[in-house]
Amino acid sequence: MFNIPNVTKNIIIINLLMFFAKLVAVRYGIDFDDLLGLHFFKATDFRLYQFFTYMFVHAGWEHIFFNMFAVWMFGRVMEQVMGSQRFLFYYIVCGVGAGIMQEGAQWIEYVYQGLSAYESVNADGMVMPMSAYLNNWTTVGASGAVYGILLSFGMTFPNERLFIIPIPVPIKAKWFVIGYAVIELMSALGHRGDNIAHMAHLGGMIFGLLLILYWRRHDSGGNGRFFGGGLGNIGGGLGSNYGGGYYSRYEDVTHSGSTHSTSLTQRLARWWQAQKNRWKTSRSARMNVTNNASKHAADMQWRQKEQQRQEEIDRILDKVKRGGYNSLTDEEKRKLFEASER
Repeated sequence: MFNIPNVTKNIIIINLLMFFAKLVAVRYGIDFDDLLGLHFFKATDFRLYQFFTYMFVHAGWEHIFFNMFAVWMFGRVMEQVMGSQRFLFYYIVCGVGAGIMQEGAQWIEYVYQGLSAYESVNADGMVMPMSAYLNNWTTVGASGAVYGILLSFGMTFPNERLFIIPIPVPIKAKWFVIGYAVIELMSALGHRGDNIAHMAHLGGMIFGLLLILYWRRHDSGGNGRFFGGGLGNIGGGLGSNYGGGYYSRYEDVTHSGSTHSTSLTQRLARWWQAQKNRWKTSRSARMNVTNNASKHAADMQWRQKEQQRQEEIDRILDKVKRGGYNSLTDEEKRKLFEASER
């Protein structure tokens, strides 16, 4: 798929498949937003797995198009920089972090409005039970994870110039990211009824920032890669020019206390590669020995035949001296002629 790295490509494919499955499921009375979208944690329809599934469900064509376009545009670059497994880990953390921030924002609104004291609510002129009202607080979309990718791009390539419609001039990535963060913060504070999860967007950026700062703090040597993969030492801060190395060290997140440890899979891969290299070296040495021995044997055999031929020619010449050329047999004449042609 146009040489897109594996994780970025699969993220786009999964989201598209989920979107088309949602369109089909609606015809059978199945609501993906209700099943897989992230509900408010006090709602009856809330499930823990929704922190993961909500980022693969989108509200409409425009929603999924812009999210997947951003994943394609920036995700493929960051996957090459981070490495596939690290990029996937980063993407999921940003998505889950965005959901956590959105839950926190909804909880603040729930407390601020004092909804716990009511059993029903008047929403748009219609009275509904509080449980049904809270179940409508649903979040869907990969926007939080996408905003995390935007942040990582801005921190890795701060001075890369981007053309953003409708801005008529190119803008540096760092200012683009900072501007987006400010817009989302102002929108979260001032536009509560626009059905856009602004706090989820900010949450993706915040969790992405925390993760990058953690990697930067624990990646000082630049040897190996976290989960293996990308270019490793391109990372940098908002004020640097591709400096630093917070993508460079290989770490096992299941053992975060050991910053120089490698996973069992990595150790097995290295062991297997060492065995293959040792076998190739040994095989090459054996082939050289065999080839040398074969060559030596062939040389010995050739010398032996040459010696026998020369002795035969000497015998024929002695016979010529004793009895003349006519004393030779036809076979001896042939051998003497062949020797004269060599």
